[in-house]
Amino acid sequence: MNRIFALLVFIGVPLVLIGSYFNWTDITMFSLSCISIIALAGYIGRATESLAIVSGPRIGGLLNATFGNAVELIISIFTLKAGLIGIVLASLTGSVIGNLLFVLGLSFFAGGLKYKRQNFSLKDAQYNSGLLIFAIIVAFVIPEIFSASMNEEKTLTLSIGISVILIALYLAGLFFKLVTHRGVFASSDNQKEETEQPEWTKGKAILILVLATIAVAFVSEQLVHTFETLGDRFGWSELFIGVIIVAIVGNAAEHFSAITMAVKNRMDVAVEIAVGSTLQVAMFVAPSLVLISLLMPTSMALVFTIPELVAMITASFLVINLCNDGESNWFEGLLLFAAYIIISIGFYLL
Repeated sequence: MNRIFALLVFIGVPLVLIGSYFNWTDITMFSLSCISIIALAGYIGRATESLAIVSGPRIGGLLNATFGNAVELIISIFTLKAGLIGIVLASLTGSVIGNLLFVLGLSFFAGGLKYKRQNFSLKDAQYNSGLLIFAIIVAFVIPEIFSASMNEEKTLTLSIGISVILIALYLAGLFFKLVTHRGVFASSDNQKEETEQPEWTKGKAILILVLATIAVAFVSEQLVHTFETLGDRFGWSELFIGVIIVAIVGNAAEHFSAITMAVKNRMDVAVEIAVGSTLQVAMFVAPSLVLISLLMPTSMALVFTIPELVAMITASFLVINLCNDGESNWFEGLLLFAAYIIISIGFYLL
């Protein structure tokens, strides 16, 4: 698998560069860009796995989510620049439901096929549940409700205020979890990591993360240019492209890493990657994009459509309900994945 990723990176990225120079067709560029980003995400996943062994499951999961979401952030910035606000909001929705239902579901399922029952930190599950309710149900629903009685300028002002609060709370949450209450969130995965050796040294892993992120930035710009043609060619709406296509490609690093960790029975890391990434998208990436959009020709308010909100709320409540016992099995993973398929069909037909 590692050799395949290496081959795809060293062939795919140069082909994207050549294709951009010679103006290859958008369908060709879309295919090459997706393959390259997924392969680069594999390197990001391997690098963060090495750092997780060195730094522990909390820091490792946070790094994986951060660099995985860096791909999503980069794609969204170029999409914002192109004025495709609908795709940006849809991709944020796709990240939330993709991480909660697709990534966590496959992690539970893959790990459950090997182990009858897997455990993860109940403290983490309770902490994440509270943040999910706040970020998705409070911070995302409020702008939608109030925007019905506001003009665009006031709606944008409300979105900016909420964005600043979300970012501040996200940073405060990290300080709470990693510094002031670090002992409360101690992980059983620490003992497993003591016997493991990282694939790469800390310096090499960080270097690969930086280089892979730079390569993703270039490839993402080429990917964004293909969205309009892609929609016309296959009859896909902006909503479907954002929720399904962009989200899956942009979160490939989390997909790869979380499932790998689950199969290794390191569920604390797997859950931290999937749910932690969701919280980072909701409380840092989304509000950051609102603030970044102020520098763009078209500003973006934090107002989602009703189907997007319902999908995110449903995913959040389902995950909270299944994770409240600190245990997982393959059937719970199947439930999450089935919910993702149902929601995907709905967005396809919408």
